[in-house]
Amino acid sequence: MEITGIISGLIIGIVIGALGRLVVPGRQRIPIWLTILIGVVAALIGTAIAAALGVADTGGIDWIELLIQVALAALGVSLTAGIYVKRRRE
Repeated sequence: MEITGIISGLIIGIVIGALGRLVVPGRQRIPIWLTILIGVVAALIGTAIAAALGVADTGGIDWIELLIQVALAALGVSLTAGIYVKRRRE
């Protein structure tokens, strides 16, 4: 993997993680690096799910794939925020 691939993955992770964080109501008390990590994982898993459904490569913007990725990121942010806050309180 080249450096441009790593940088592209991080940028996509930031965007997907931020979008996932935006759709979750309330304030999430998790660090930004964890949001980026969730975004990168959601982007990878979302792409795999979209490919399995046959909607990964369409003409123009792949809205369904993006929706899957953001939904996974929102789920990841919600679960992680709940676990992270609970462990910080203990």
